[in-house]
Amino acid sequence: MNQNYLSLLLSALLLFSIGTFVQAQDSPPESAKKGKKKESKIKSYKDFLSEEIQTDSGLFIVHKKAGQYWFELSEEVLEKEILVVSRISGFVKNLNFGGAGMKSRPQQVIRWQKLDDKLLLRSVSYNSVASFEQPIYQSVRNNNFEPIIMTFDIKAYNADTTAYIIQVNELFSSDVPMIGALRQAQRKRFEVGGLDKKRSLIQHMHSYPKNTEVRHVLTYKGKKLPDNNLTATLSIEMNQSFIKLPDEPMVPRLYDGRVGYFSLTQTDYGLDEQKAASRRYITRWRLEPEDPEAYFRGEVVEPVKPIVFYIDPATPPQWRPYLKQGVDDWKDAFESAGFKNAIMAKEAPSKEENPEWSPEDVRFSVIRYISTDIQNAQGPHVHDPRTGEILESDILWYHNVMKLLRNWFFIQTAAVNKEAQTPKFKTEVMGQLIRFVAAHEVGHTLGLPHNMGSSVAFAVDSLRSPTFTATHGTAPSIMDYARFNYVAQPKDGITRFYPQIGQYDFWSIQYGYRLNRGIQSAEDERLILNGWVKERAGNPIYRFGQQRGNPHDPTSQTEDLGDDPIYASELGLANLKRILPNLVEWTAAEGEGYGELKELYQQVISQMGRYTRHVATNIGGVYEYRKTSDEEGVVFEPVPKYRQQSAIRFLHTHLFDTPQWLIDPAILQRIEPAGTVERVRNFQKQTLDRLFEKNRLGRLIEAEARYPNAYTALNLFDDVRRGLFSELNGEEQIDAYRRNLQRAFVEKMIKLAMEEDKSGMRSDVGPLARAALVAIKKTIRSKLKKYKSGESRFHLADLVQRIDKAMKR
Repeated sequence: MNQNYLSLLLSALLLFSIGTFVQAQDSPPESAKKGKKKESKIKSYKDFLSEEIQTDSGLFIVHKKAGQYWFELSEEVLEKEILVVSRISGFVKNLNFGGAGMKSRPQQVIRWQKLDDKLLLRSVSYNSVASFEQPIYQSVRNNNFEPIIMTFDIKAYNADTTAYIIQVNELFSSDVPMIGALRQAQRKRFEVGGLDKKRSLIQHMHSYPKNTEVRHVLTYKGKKLPDNNLTATLSIEMNQSFIKLPDEPMVPRLYDGRVGYFSLTQTDYGLDEQKAASRRYITRWRLEPEDPEAYFRGEVVEPVKPIVFYIDPATPPQWRPYLKQGVDDWKDAFESAGFKNAIMAKEAPSKEENPEWSPEDVRFSVIRYISTDIQNAQGPHVHDPRTGEILESDILWYHNVMKLLRNWFFIQTAAVNKEAQTPKFKTEVMGQLIRFVAAHEVGHTLGLPHNMGSSVAFAVDSLRSPTFTATHGTAPSIMDYARFNYVAQPKDGITRFYPQIGQYDFWSIQYGYRLNRGIQSAEDERLILNGWVKERAGNPIYRFGQQRGNPHDPTSQTEDLGDDPIYASELGLANLKRILPNLVEWTAAEGEGYGELKELYQQVISQMGRYTRHVATNIGGVYEYRKTSDEEGVVFEPVPKYRQQSAIRFLHTHLFDTPQWLIDPAILQRIEPAGTVERVRNFQKQTLDRLFEKNRLGRLIEAEARYPNAYTALNLFDDVRRGLFSELNGEEQIDAYRRNLQRAFVEKMIKLAMEEDKSGMRSDVGPLARAALVAIKKTIRSKLKKYKSGESRFHLADLVQRIDKAMKR
């Protein structure tokens, strides 16, 4: 390993401002050595230990007696970087989305320091670094002073004065922000008044060779608590993991925005650049070949230490094989990077087989089975903040993810898949769905984020081919949210509906894990990695699309399939129209009510909402192609005008023109006394709000200014207005659904006009909104005399009054 780089990682930010004190106090004070007990409260090791004390050895030696806990910290631990991971271990309903196992804080680094008769707990940052050998190192050190989180009196020394004992109850029973349970937003939302120390306590501590685990409860007082509000009490069970970082840091690998990886960023002041330059490194496991020479000859070899996931003993036996398969499915991808048997899943050993095995031991990564009603699974990991090395991962597998999978698979494939035409699937069917999600979550633990730009690589018609789908699944990457094949039609003959680990996943594993000979620092392989990426440039199979909550790129969306979101959505809607008439029959069960019918009916509406969202993103959309300056072509390109016009037509045809097929009396009369009109109104209004959101309108205004023949904001306002008031062209009666929609549009225009006036900002949005209101008023007045009486006339007259009132403000 390059010594300069090693110095960078091990020495950055070490503070020696108290060094003279540390050096002077390597042994107990003279009072302790001479036994002057009256002058020192520090006990000898022999006096501290007693028969009642229970001891657990590991990274920190833990002592316990009558609810009191002590850490025994050796000199080997002092000044070393220790990773701290704070998790919520006890499920509190509605506290957060993830429940048990969720991190309450970002992972952090601490160090223990000795000062006189005290130990200091300090927080360490790796955001800013420099090599110890460089002159700028001293400045970086001075400008990144490590805060002191807490101080502890030394209670005793061990026999040879090479370890120090401190009592740590206060650290885990008080409100310490660094390892706390609640973020500031949660405190505000739940009106938390403070921590009750009398009801905050340590449950247990366990120590292992590379980590020490602390389980404790923090109890808060509050007024609007997430659950059990009558008690005015919020108790949160926490788990704190103290993890030893590797003695020899791994050589990091540079991040490239064209390939998806989780990453960390450091500002490196020692780089030869005329600015405060940053370096970004991917997170990955340390895989090293057992036979380096064979590996670099191109042979596939086994790693020194493979990635192993253990199956939680609490996992129901019927699902264990599928979870294991989801892990093992990545083996071939690692072989493409030169490693065989690099990843595997095993059953957790029994107490008889290995009494020392524990899921809390950081040496073991575990797929934890969590019995809550959360419909999710997660694949977080813990990494070394110096290099990005992944140290361990516990996949959180929530029992109720099966409900989510049932709903997705039913709604997206039941039109063409008999196996999905039931509220309860066969074990093999559910098992394959579990396998898919397990493989996806394992991908996260390997360092891979979601790749929402993957599914666009497959043509929609290819997804209707039995031979193509049998070998390719639904997208080139299992890390996309390309769930199940909803575009396949009844006569297509599709039998495989699942995603699978694809060509992009193989490529991303190669980028992260294939080793290059003679690499001593991340910079050594920069050009090699860039060459790998450029070899694949322009091929949509290897495209990475970042996940965004409100994407501007219609080819990088969640839950979509294929290269044409409008065509794919047309096919998906055709299948929903086939499913709906069968819902009563397919959800019926002897002696059961209509709960399943109600839930799956709502799932039909939700799936339709996904299709309309996929289409709406084209309007004001901008394609994004990640490139570097040594590649040809542009990065951003607006969606063509004709496609945006097609998107507007789709929305009018399938959503704004009342979707009567959704209003099925056979279903509605079994699940609710009322609510359909409001449901359709909300559905349509959500899409209106999406179309006229600030960012989209801004992109349309800019497109008019920059591109000839662009689809403009004026086009959007006019196209939507004309479509929503099309009844007036033929003097048709306006039903309740359309009245709601027209009213929502007028209210939206008024809001847009008023918001711009109030904010003082000036753009085309205000004038366009006011012009739309004027046009609506003019059209209504010219047609109002045709409506002699009834709801339609009252509705139109009301719209005129609303517009007049708004325009006079």
